[in-house]
This record gives sequence, C-alpha cells and structure tokens, in this order.
Amino acid sequence: MADSKREIERKYEATDATRLPDLGRVAGVGSVAHEGVMELDAVYYDTEDLRLAAGNVTLRRRTGGSDAGWHLKLPVAEGVRDEIRAPLSDHVPARLTALIRSRVLDAPLVPVVRLVSVRDVHVLTGDDGTPLAELSVDEVLAERLHGGDRTAAWTEIEAELADDGDPAFLDTVGRALEEAGIRPAAAHSKLARALAETGPAPERGDPAEPRTAGDHVLVHVRRQAEAIVALDPAVRRGLPDSVHRMRVATRRLRSALRTYRRVLDREATRPLGAELKWLAGELGIDRDQEVLDARLRARLDELPATLVIGPARARLRLRSAAEHDDARRRTTAVLDSARHLDLLRALEALLAAPPLLPGADAAPADELVRAVRKDHKRLAGRMAHARELPPGPDRDAALHSARKAAKRARYAAEAARPALGGPAKKAAKRLKAVQSLLGDHQDGVVAREALRALAVQAHAAGEPSFTWGLVYGREEAAAAATERELPGVWHRAHKARLRRSAGS
Repeated sequence: MADSKREIERKYEATDATRLPDLGRVAGVGSVAHEGVMELDAVYYDTEDLRLAAGNVTLRRRTGGSDAGWHLKLPVAEGVRDEIRAPLSDHVPARLTALIRSRVLDAPLVPVVRLVSVRDVHVLTGDDGTPLAELSVDEVLAERLHGGDRTAAWTEIEAELADDGDPAFLDTVGRALEEAGIRPAAAHSKLARALAETGPAPERGDPAEPRTAGDHVLVHVRRQAEAIVALDPAVRRGLPDSVHRMRVATRRLRSALRTYRRVLDREATRPLGAELKWLAGELGIDRDQEVLDARLRARLDELPATLVIGPARARLRLRSAAEHDDARRRTTAVLDSARHLDLLRALEALLAAPPLLPGADAAPADELVRAVRKDHKRLAGRMAHARELPPGPDRDAALHSARKAAKRARYAAEAARPALGGPAKKAAKRLKAVQSLLGDHQDGVVAREALRALAVQAHAAGEPSFTWGLVYGREEAAAAATERELPGVWHRAHKARLRRSAGS
C-alpha cells in the first residue's frame, strides 16, 4: 500500500568548517530538539538514458531511518515535491511503476546511483510544542552504479517544513543560515548533484533562442507534450484539476498540429492528431462529469431552502458518486492502455524528427499571423451561422461548434504570443472571453439534459420533481442571458484580431 506526503524543503551548501547558527534564536522557534544521528542507504533507479532525472523525478529504495521503503518523488513547484511511499520489497512496487510509466515507457529501470548519508537531525518546534521544521546536516557519499564509476562526497544542510507548516517559516530559517554564511545549494536534489559529479553530464545544452516560425511552433508543441507526460501520475492519483489540465494540454497540442499545417506536415501528423482527439475525448468523460456536478450543486445552493423539496441533494450526490467512480476507473484504464503508450511514443518520435515544411523557415510575424488569422476567420463564419438560426437545438449545436472554433483560435494566438507579443496576447484574451461564454452556454445545454433525466428518475421513485423543474427554468434563463451578452463579447474579439503587421 502506498501513501504520500507533500515535501517542502530547502537545501544549503556546507563544509567541514560549517557551523550551524543558534537555531533557538530563529524567529518563531520555541525549542530545538536534537534527534541524534542516523545512517541512510539509498539506491536510486532510472532508465539508462536517465528519463526520470530529466523530469526531476526520483525513485529510490532506502533503508535506515524511520521511513525505510520505496520513495517516488514527483515535482510540484520549485522546492516542493510529492513523495509517494511504498514498503520495502525486492522490486519496484506496481503502484509506483504505474506513476512513472508515461516517462519510462518500455525502458527498463536500473540502479544508477547509491547514496549513503550520515544524517544529524534537529527538530524545530514552536512555543506551543508544534513541530515547525526538521533541519539536518547530511554527510553524503555517492557511488555511480550505471553510466560511470566515480564517487563523490559532500556535506549539505536540509531544512524540511513540518506537515501543514507555513512555507514562510523556511524563509526565516534560510535568512538565519545565510546570515551565518551558509549559502543555498546549486543542485536541487542529492541525486542531481550525484549524477553531475559521478558521471558524464547529459548532452542537453540550453535550447537556442526561437527565431523562425518553426522554432516557435516546436517550443509550443514540446511544452504541451511534456505537460501530458508530467500530468499522467497526477491524473492517476486523482489530484484536483489534473484531468482538466491534461485534457487542455492534449487539445492545445492537437490544435497546434492543425493550425500550423504550413510549418508541420499535416499528412505526417494526422494520425497523431487523431490519437490526441481520442485521448481528449476519454479524459472528457471524467472532466465533463466534474463540471456538471459542480454546476448542479451550485444551482441547488442558489435556491432558498423552502424550494428544495424532497431528497434532491441526496439524489444528486448518489448520481455524482456513481458517475465519478465509473469515470475514474475508465480514465485509469485509458492511461494503462497500449494505445496511450503508443501515443506517447509517437510524441517522442515527433519531437525527435519533426516533419517540418518550408513554412517553418519563415519569419514568425509572417507565418504565425497567417495561421492565427485563418483560425479567426473560421470562427467568424461559425459565429455568423449560429446567430442566423432561431433559438433551439440547431442554434445550440451551432454555438457549440463556434465554441470549438473559438478555442482553437485562442490556442493559436496563445502559441504565437512569445513571437508576436502584445497583439497576440490581446487577441487570446478576447477569444478566451468568447470561448468562456460559449462554454457556459454549452454547459447549460448539458445541464438541462441532466436535469430532465433527474426529474424523470425522481418522478419514477415517487419523489417531488418540482425542484428539478425550477432549476431547469433557471438554466433556460441563464442561456438567454448568455445569448444576449454574446454579440458584444464577439465584437470586441473580432476587433482584436491580428493584423499582418503584428510583431513586425
């Protein structure tokens, strides 16, 4: 069984001559308890080409200390990682293997580094005895097990925030250490330092400054592909908003392949685009359910208690729980599928050998503006068609189609923003407003369908259906208000469309 914790820490350089300041004088500290010295022995695993290390992910099997076992650390933000733990065993636990599958794919895991640390631990507590942070001085010996045969040794200081602690306290500790002449460490982890000092440095280098249209498009494509890989474990763990963010990255990437067809050969990328559409659709089952549940709960919360008649909230909770469990199981199965792994391999192949066309060599101000304007023109046509239709299902469908075009146009403008600057930023912002308004309209269409089904179920069970009908009416009123607001929002977006001179 694996468990997890949020790890927030800072690392500092130390030498044999380093002396810790009086930690009891750090602001907010009531007492300092010396927990003693322990020896930790950890073997770190990775692929031969260090795919985990490239993503700042670490996997280790550690003995010694109070938390012996397998530890997987996933980056969250600078200085913040989620640590997922599993009991000691001879092989990597399946639960952890699943969480790194998107990075390693079929590559076998091998031991790459062994770290033996002698840790001297101090626990800092507040005046009320509440733990604030743990500060340790680690004497580290690193041995390269694969890809080199050197060793390295160093001493470092690590300050780790206590569970549920205030991250600002680490700033206070850091100031006290720096005033004592102790400086932040250059490496973000022990493994990163060990790899740098015990073997050849990976040949990555700093990316060149984007100059051509192709450069800018590939930077955008790579960013979305990396997001899909990085969010895979978060989706498996059911972290908030992870499904939505992965779905957005998938859609952004697919949109870029379609929009910038003069840069990347569309015939070559079409199969990948189809697979991205499949993945977005599968993720949408879970995400759409989240959105619908939140909307219906909010509508019920808006009503006075006297108008919520019968077990309406209970029925909604039961429906939501059943739908959510089914969606989660389906999403996990998708991520475990051979089809998903094939998609990730295809992304790697695309980035390794992008099928560039002559348009890739064009100046960004020419090629990117052309592509963004073309998507804007498509949106304008769909908006005009939708607004010509009378209210009803056909108009709803047309507005939904316009919403998809608005999203694609917005994504195109956002992808062009690093090259085109302010004009692209303004266009993307205005298009996002159109997309959001049309998205709310479509969410209302879906909500009315669900409300009708809930009313039918309630009636069949002998429950009052009054509340569902009342909420349905409110959704109809909201849809009408959205359609009244739409012309003004669209007019502002249309005025902000990119000109050929943008960025030149």
